Amino acid sequence: MATLFYGLIDQTREFLHAAETPVPSVGEYLKKEIGQHVAGWTEDEETRKLKLAVLNSFFNLECCVSGTHSMDLVALAPFGEYTVLPGLDCTFSKGYQGLTNCMMAALPEDTVVFEKPVKTIHWNGSFQEAAFPGETFPVSVECEDGDRFPAHHVIVTVPLGFLKEHLDTFFDPPLPAEKAEAIRKIGFGTNNKIFLEFEEPFWEPDCQLIQLVWEDTSPLEDAAPELQDAWFRKLIGFVVLPAFASVHVLCGFIAGLESEFMETLSVEEVLLCLTQVLRRVTGNPRLPAPKSVLRSRWHSAPYTRGSYSYVAVGSTGGDLDLLAQPLPADGTGAQLQILFAGEATHRTFYSTTHGALLSGWREADRLLSLWAPQVQQPRPRL
Repeated sequence: MATLFYGLIDQTREFLHAAETPVPSVGEYLKKEIGQHVAGWTEDEETRKLKLAVLNSFFNLECCVSGTHSMDLVALAPFGEYTVLPGLDCTFSKGYQGLTNCMMAALPEDTVVFEKPVKTIHWNGSFQEAAFPGETFPVSVECEDGDRFPAHHVIVTVPLGFLKEHLDTFFDPPLPAEKAEAIRKIGFGTNNKIFLEFEEPFWEPDCQLIQLVWEDTSPLEDAAPELQDAWFRKLIGFVVLPAFASVHVLCGFIAGLESEFMETLSVEEVLLCLTQVLRRVTGNPRLPAPKSVLRSRWHSAPYTRGSYSYVAVGSTGGDLDLLAQPLPADGTGAQLQILFAGEATHRTFYSTTHGALLSGWREADRLLSLWAPQVQQPRPRL
């Protein structure tokens, strides 16, 4: 079933430059092709159901990869534009804080201000600041506490989910209609992790992944049970993290509306539910409960409102490029005022950390070329 599913995923990427697609979404294409395969299956009914259940688990996994509730929401035509960066994933020993700490170490002290949420970016203006007599600034950044920072340029790197929620108030004057429409059209979903810590491992020493398959599910059936009754069925399973000293941890992944519902539950409710799930899948009703639970809550976080972007049905890679374009965009040579970076502004590496990093370099280079066009900044280009 994995060979079938990922073979079909490879096929979806062939529509990138096609004049038209047979269906709008990746999910619809996968289901149409699977339906044709099912018609040729000759096994008994129980085996056929199990194969469909396994395929359904791969759909759930792909939802986590794309950060979407359903693959039916992911556009088919541009799906092949996403590029997988070669090489292994990198895990920072101190988490992402280790990466930002390294960056901060290269900056002069007191150049970064924390705990200053921005309320509105005022642009295309003529703002003055007492500390800079006689100088005017086109941009003024208004914080939620009332403080203002004048600026020649602002690079906006907030997550797309935040932009979607605050689009009407975050920019003054409002963004041009086509850029605002791109923000509305690009997809942005939720993918969360749930870490379970155990006193002792119940899995085999060489086990790396515990994948969950619910035998009564099928990607060809649009079953939509109540979230409170079945949210955990969207869980793809658990990755076994490398043991550290006497710490034994499983990391579960869950995407979509079920993931967002999980965020509303208490830690105790999540622990109880997943203990029952693990007891069921292991067949051991006395399996010890995890000693602790830690989960991400990306949708609840006010400055993210989700995890990362995808190219939704109705949008294209051009919308990501449009989001990345700086303002003003009238082509009159007006000084660049608002620049945009972040994973949702990278056409081929969206949803990734390296996409976010490269987009930041892109905008830094844009400003460098504006202020010091004679200085060439060598950077790796991907």
